[in-house]
Amino acid sequence: MQPKRLTLAVAATAIALAGFVAGSALHENAAPVARQLSDHLIAPAGAALPASLDGQPLPSLAPMLERVTPAVVNINTKTRVRVRRDPFFEHFFGLPDMPRERVQQSLGSGVIVDAAKGYVLTNNHVVEGADDVSVTLADGRTLTGTLIGTDPDTDLAVLKIPAERLSALPLANSAELRVGDFVVAVGNPFGLGQTVTSGIVSALGRTGLGGRGYQNFIQTDASINPGNSGGPLVDLRGNLVGINSMIFSPSGGNVGIGFAIPSDLVAQVMRQLVEFGTVKRGALGVEAQDITPELARLLNLGDARGAVVARVRSGSPASRAGLAAGDTILSLDGKPVRGAQELHNLEGLTPTGSKITLGILRDGKPQTLTTTLEAPTVRSVSGDSLDPRLAGAQIADQADSQRQALGGVAVTRVAEGSRAYANGLRSGDLIAAVNQRDIGGVDDLEQVLQRRTRQLLLTVVRGQNAFFLLVE
Repeated sequence: MQPKRLTLAVAATAIALAGFVAGSALHENAAPVARQLSDHLIAPAGAALPASLDGQPLPSLAPMLERVTPAVVNINTKTRVRVRRDPFFEHFFGLPDMPRERVQQSLGSGVIVDAAKGYVLTNNHVVEGADDVSVTLADGRTLTGTLIGTDPDTDLAVLKIPAERLSALPLANSAELRVGDFVVAVGNPFGLGQTVTSGIVSALGRTGLGGRGYQNFIQTDASINPGNSGGPLVDLRGNLVGINSMIFSPSGGNVGIGFAIPSDLVAQVMRQLVEFGTVKRGALGVEAQDITPELARLLNLGDARGAVVARVRSGSPASRAGLAAGDTILSLDGKPVRGAQELHNLEGLTPTGSKITLGILRDGKPQTLTTTLEAPTVRSVSGDSLDPRLAGAQIADQADSQRQALGGVAVTRVAEGSRAYANGLRSGDLIAAVNQRDIGGVDDLEQVLQRRTRQLLLTVVRGQNAFFLLVE
């Protein structure tokens, strides 16, 4: 009897969906439909639901998914991690030579967005630091992926695969999404293979989810699990509305709270990654902090919410606009600023060269200022000019005002096969210290390396992880 009860539940769901699609037609034909269902339910438990009931087709996502799934790929990465040897330990215990490196593997998802050029979108954290990237298509072909560019701040990356017999998804306008719209997630959860789940848009514009970077997430209850990262979130027309990126889960599995990067932001980032290999962002040139009760009292802010300007860099867009220390930024282009993180978020998501309007509070009085966002100027040097052991790397000052608080220098490029690459450095790394001495910028790094120390121990921040890297 259990199979029949299951069939009854499925049939009841089908009727509800049919009623949603057909409106009053189901109500008008309720008796004939009930008779057809009764006839169906006494059929063997293995029988499938009919394609239609009383002439009304049952709703199905299958036709849309037949167009979507060929564009969804599985991504397998391999990363070779250097392992330090201890000759004394090996000799003392009579152990054979230990391997100098080990291989880490990870799985994720991606989506083809340009069939003619072979461009694949995925998450940065899926391919971060990878030495080899394999892309498996829905038809079973496995191709080698070439990394075009990554953007850790939005967790996006673009790969290129041979453009042969590919299918691609068009990007939708995510600004038109509404809470309650139906969406479908496709990916490779837990390495099981291509899997489809459905749900609705639970919320829009989610920020402040922890970690750094720029956040403007779509929240959905479509089931997203480890391995779905980088896969598409599509609307019922099969258009790409987001790239699945992360979940909120106490257990590590799906609890109905998943987040996707909206397609409008994806399009902006992808355009720059394809053209430049990196993302150029504008900056106001301010350092700001949240309003505390003490600051609110000192600056006579009352119950205002915003970001208090602590410092304005000389010659910056903020300086030219007349912004000053002690001002409180309340809005940017009409969007409310509720704290320093939100200001950083809005600033980073606004394209370089955009003319913006700032709503501020000065001496208790509201004012409006205008300026144009510009890419900050940073100093960049080649690694071999600093130390032969860094040959093949390009190293630059931090351009991101929030990351500057961490100190350090950014590794903007590492040539494959170079000495820096063999030593374990990767594009996107942050070198925070050398021989356990903190580094504030390229100038600091030059001063430390002028001593030509025999040992070069780097403190590296990669994603959310920090570790020591011995450069040989």
